Order: sequence, then C-alpha cells, then structure tokens
Amino acid sequence: MLDYRFILLLMLAIAIGWFLGRWSKQKQRYRPASQETGLNRDYFQGLNFLLSDQPNEAIESFIRTLEINSDTLPAHLALARLFRKKGDVERAIKMHQNLLARPDLSREDQLRVQMALALDYDSIGLLDRSEHLLVDVLKEPLPDATRIRALTKLIKLYEKEQEWDSALQATQCLGKDQNALIKKSAAHYACELAEQSYQQNNTKQAMAHLKTALSYDANCVRASLMMAEIFSSQQQWKMAISRLRQIETQDRYFVSEALPYLKSCYQSLNKLSDYEQYLRDCLSHTPSASIILALTELVFMQQGAIAAGLFLTQELKHRPSIKGFNRLIDLHLEYGSASAKESLQTLKSLTSALEESKPQYQCYQCGYAAKQLAWHCPSCKNWSSIRPIQGLEGE
Repeated sequence: MLDYRFILLLMLAIAIGWFLGRWSKQKQRYRPASQETGLNRDYFQGLNFLLSDQPNEAIESFIRTLEINSDTLPAHLALARLFRKKGDVERAIKMHQNLLARPDLSREDQLRVQMALALDYDSIGLLDRSEHLLVDVLKEPLPDATRIRALTKLIKLYEKEQEWDSALQATQCLGKDQNALIKKSAAHYACELAEQSYQQNNTKQAMAHLKTALSYDANCVRASLMMAEIFSSQQQWKMAISRLRQIETQDRYFVSEALPYLKSCYQSLNKLSDYEQYLRDCLSHTPSASIILALTELVFMQQGAIAAGLFLTQELKHRPSIKGFNRLIDLHLEYGSASAKESLQTLKSLTSALEESKPQYQCYQCGYAAKQLAWHCPSCKNWSSIRPIQGLEGE
C-alpha cells in the first residue's frame, strides 16, 4: 500500500506545479530568468526528494517553492494543519510564526494565521497562549463569519479551562448568531456555575444560574433536576414535583432519573396515589423498565408479592428487560417453594452479574458507554449526548 504521506505530498507537488504554471504565464514578462530558474530548481528538487522517499526534505523544498501571498496562504495553512494532525505541532507552530513575521502580509491574512496558531497552542495544552491570540483577534474589526468562528473557538477554549463564567460571557457575545449546539453548551455552563454556588450554600445564586440555563435551553434536564434538588432541600415539595414532571416533556428518556426524587416528594406530601397515577400515565405513552419497576413496588406495597409478580410478568411480555427479570426472580423468591428457591437463587446470581456488567448510559453521538450519568461526553466532548440505554439491557 502507498504511504498516505506520499499521496499527500504528491498532491501538494501537483498543486505547487499548477501554481507555478499559472504564475509563469501571468508574470513571464516581468520575472528575471534567474528567479524563475530558482523556483523551478526548488520544485524539481522537491519532486526528487519525494520520489527518493525523503518526505521531510521534500516538504521543505515545496515550502521554499511556494511564495507567500493571499493566493498561496491557504496552501501554507493547509500544510501546517496537516503537520498538526500528524502530531508534528512544533513544525506547524514554526510555519505559522514565520508567516506572522512577514511584514508584507495583510492584516486580514495575519488574523487568519493567528487563529491557526491558536489551534496549534490549544492542541499541545498551551491554553493561555491560545486564549491571548483569540482575544487579540476579536479586538479587531472582523467579518461576521470570522468573528463567529473566533468566538466559537474561544468558547471551547474556556470550556477546556473550566472557566464557565468566561465561556458564558463569550456565548452572550454571539447574540442572535448562536446555533443550537452553542445554546445547549451555554445551558451547561450556567449549570456548572449553579453547582459551584450550591456547594457554597448560595441557593439564590444557584437558582439564578439555573434560570439562565433554561433561558438558553428550555429542554435542559440537568437544570430541572438541580432545581428540584434545591426545592426539596427547602421542603418545597410541590415546586420540586412540578419541575420533575417537566422532564417528561424536556426529554422522555430521562424520566427514569426523576422517579426516585418524585417518589420521595410524593411520600413527603402523603400523596403516593398521585405518584401512582403519574406512573400509569407515563406507562401508557413513555414506557420504560424504571416505570414498570416503580409501579411493581407500589403493587407490592399495596397487594403483596404475588400480585406484584403477576403485574410484572404481564408488563415484561410487552417490554422485556434484564432489570425486570431480576426483580421478578426476587418476587418469586418471596413466595416460591423451597425446592425452587435454590434454582432461582442460582439464576438470580447469573442475571445480577449480567446486569452489573452492562453500562447503563450511552452517548448517542459517538457510542461511549458508562455506568454513571455524565452531562459532558468524555469521548466526543458533546453536552447532553449521554442518555439512559434503552431496550433489553437498559430501559
């Protein structure tokens, strides 16, 4: 197989040859013969290095061949980007710094190079340098598209540094140009600030941040769960219930996360019958293993193990799950015969081991799986992309 570096360098050589041919036609009358010979010498020397399997030397020759101006700047930036993707960030930084050192580069081109250099520093963890470059770029009068691109990069940089307040302020600078992903991210920045305030026992400030989160993303489940937690800590059970029930319309996959808190609130109000009605409503239009198991527990409390087992058996026919089977085995152990209990216990140990070995949450963007819920995917870095797993092994 051909080395991908050879293919990329060959494409670069062809592109440079095309540029040289184009310029030679446009500038033939004005270019001294010695200069043209020098350019061609570097170009053909680069081809010779390439064919001799000396890619580094070939790259240096091609770089010398390319003049630096507005027409060739994209080629220089593309080559530096290739170095960065290969992990040769030092060479990318050197290229960008050499470009910035040229006095004949226009201010617009300088800004493009500064943004590229900021990405170099970001990729090797020099976040402060990257931040300073982007802030300097944003001080200049920029076209809308460039301003949005620079702000978006700066926001992601603040996110890496966990400077949530700065990230939120930068997001606000986007104004009406915010897209859906930026709004979703901003909601979580506000939630992060809310968590910090709540840990400092400043519930008023925490609630203000959570309201900001919902103003960015009305479907932010995280904000609703945190609001419910604060209301519960203040024994405002009805307010907590109202916020928790809102989760069904925000994202039905997260109803299972709200159920333990809902049960506690309804118990505090001595209104478990309302809780049961809510569960039955959910079962009819947003069924899940957690809802079925919650109803099974209520039937068990009211009517005993046999009735709960019969109810669960019927529901598992429509929506089988490992969680449900495990609970059904527990119920049979409650009232089963002594001879059956040993077999049931063996089966229970097997299904329990299977359940414990399976992740409960998965990112619908990249497939990352985990046992604990995370609002920020550690793999693809998206917010709100991890949900409870559905189906036999989940909900």
